[in-house]
Amino acid sequence: MSDSHFTLDPRLAADTAEVGDLTLSRVLLMDDARFPWLILVPRRPAVAEVTDLSEADADTLWREIRLAVGVIQALSSPDKVNVGALGNVVAQLHVHVVGRFRSDPAWPGPVWGFETRKPYPLHARAQLLERAGALFTAA
Repeated sequence: MSDSHFTLDPRLAADTAEVGDLTLSRVLLMDDARFPWLILVPRRPAVAEVTDLSEADADTLWREIRLAVGVIQALSSPDKVNVGALGNVVAQLHVHVVGRFRSDPAWPGPVWGFETRKPYPLHARAQLLERAGALFTAA
């Protein structure tokens, strides 16, 4: 299936910066300096659940999740990496890959709904996007 009809949910677009595209997914950086956080969005229209993907796309998504976990580990050496696809607020299928530290402000609870997002300074976001993009390219 082509991704020509794919449109990123505006709520995801508002809170993120684009890292680039993998075979299946658009990779986004959550613009929240409190947590190293990537979001993978399969470029398929009208997909809300992993089970809505073809078997081949589901396999590709899993490989891309593993790749994103490796990128988060290389970027920030977290104590733990959380992976989740909730979709309670934004129904469009998207997978969160979040680096967690025992010292982070939400530990050990979830990052969702914890205080207010703190956007990166523009120069720091640009550097992080460049580093993440290079790590995905090298993988």
